[in-house]
Amino acid sequence: MDLTWENGFTIDVRIVNGAAVIRANREGLLSLANHMKTLAEEPAGSHIHLDPYNALEDGSDGLILERID
Repeated sequence: MDLTWENGFTIDVRIVNGAAVIRANREGLLSLANHMKTLAEEPAGSHIHLDPYNALEDGSDGLILERID
């Protein structure tokens, strides 16, 4: 799956009181929107892992986006 990132993106994910809080700048939000659109065209079971080692800010909690049917 080819993911497109906007230059200068910043995305931070935290679990706060049991809720996922996603904080992102404009480029980060556009990147996530592109990822979700791409994932929507993939088969059920496809998923994207995001964590501090491959996209998210240091200290972020991980985020998994998964396509279901």
